[in-house]
Amino acid sequence: MSLVNAAHGRGETSAVHPTGERPHAGRRTIRQVAGAYAALAKPRVIELLLVTTIPAMFLAGRGIPSPWLVLATLVGGTMAAGSANALNCVIDADIDKVMNRTKRRPLVRDSVPRRGALIFGLTLGVASFAVLYFTVNLLSAILAIATILFYIFVYTLVLKRRTSQNVVWGGAAGCMPVVIGWAAVTETVQWPAFVMFGVIFFWTPPHTWALAMKYREDYERAGVPMLPVVATAEHVAKQIVIYSWVMVAWTLLLAPATSWLYTSFALVAGGWFLFYAHSLYASVKRGETYKPMSLFHRSNTYLMIVFVALAVDSAIGLPVLGLPF
Repeated sequence: MSLVNAAHGRGETSAVHPTGERPHAGRRTIRQVAGAYAALAKPRVIELLLVTTIPAMFLAGRGIPSPWLVLATLVGGTMAAGSANALNCVIDADIDKVMNRTKRRPLVRDSVPRRGALIFGLTLGVASFAVLYFTVNLLSAILAIATILFYIFVYTLVLKRRTSQNVVWGGAAGCMPVVIGWAAVTETVQWPAFVMFGVIFFWTPPHTWALAMKYREDYERAGVPMLPVVATAEHVAKQIVIYSWVMVAWTLLLAPATSWLYTSFALVAGGWFLFYAHSLYASVKRGETYKPMSLFHRSNTYLMIVFVALAVDSAIGLPVLGLPF
C-alpha cells in the first residue's frame, strides 16, 4: 500500500503497468515512510546511548544488572534521544538544507511533513517519560525529560547559532545517558555518575571539532559559528589536544570505583588517543595536509574501549582500588 507522494513537483514519470494502468508515481510504502520517521531520530547518534548507558548500569550495581531493567532503560532512553533529535531536525531544517552533510535528512527532502515531525518528536518525549516512569523509576524519567528540554531550549535554540562554545556546553545533553543509567539502578545520582558525565563532556569537543574541521565550509555556509569556522585550524587543533588531555585524566577519576583492569585500559586507550590528537596538531602546525576525520572515527573507538572496559571490570567484580581523591 502506498502512502506519501515523495516525488511531488519533481516532474517524474512512471512506466505503464502491464494491465495498461499507470501506477501512482513516486508513492512510498509504509516501510519507507516509517524509515523516514526513524531517520528523524538520528539512530547513529543514539549509538552513544548504547555504548555508555549499559556500562554505567554495570558500574552502578558493580555487577550485571537485571536484563529487563537494562532493556526498559534503553527503550526509554532511546525514545528520549529520538525525541530530542527529531525536534532538533524541525528547528534546524533551514541549516540542514544548506549543508551537504545533512541535506538528505527527511525534512529537507520533504519525505516527512514538518507538522508530522513535530508531533513525532513530542510523542516520543511523552512516551519516554511513561516508559521510564512505569518500568524503571521516577528519577530516570525526570532526567530524560530534562535532557530533551536542555538539548532543545539551551543547545539548539540558544547556543548553536550564537557561540563557538556551542558543543562544549550544549554537549552536556549527550552526557546524560550515563546519569540516567546510574539512576535506573540506584534511584540516586552519586559521584561516579558525575565522573562518567565528565568523561563524555570533555570527549565531545575533540570529537565534534574534528568533524567540524572536515565540514568547515558547510557550517560557515549555514551560519553556524563552530570553532573551526571562527578560529584558525591551528587553534582548533590545540584546543582538541587540551580537551583530550583533560578527558584522559578525567577517566582516571573512576579508579576508586573500579579495579586495575579498567584503569589499565583507560591509560592505554588514553595514550593511544593522545598520540593521534598530537599528530593532528603537529600536521596542522607544520602546514601539512591533515585528516581530522581520522581522529573523529578514533574518538568513537576510544569511547567504546573505555566504557566496555568499565562494563567488563564491573561484571567481573574485581576488588576496587578505592584510591582517595
